[in-house]
Amino acid sequence: MPDTGGGVKLEPRIAKIHGAAVKRGQQSYIDPDSGLLVMTALYLKERGFCCGAGCRHCPWPPEEQQRAGRPPDPAE
Repeated sequence: MPDTGGGVKLEPRIAKIHGAAVKRGQQSYIDPDSGLLVMTALYLKERGFCCGAGCRHCPWPPEEQQRAGRPPDPAE
């Protein structure tokens, strides 16, 4: 599975949707399964800091995510 850069593995179809949104310069897209708004790595990086909320496309390295208080991944 593709990696977001922040250590999160994505399904190939989600990576494709995210990549298309980033290519268009979009800050977010709608998740096709849940209908929820998902922020793109482009937006998250432009924001300038990791919020620690566990964002799907967090562009920050795992160490920075941990410092910001990101919850542990239950799959690990």
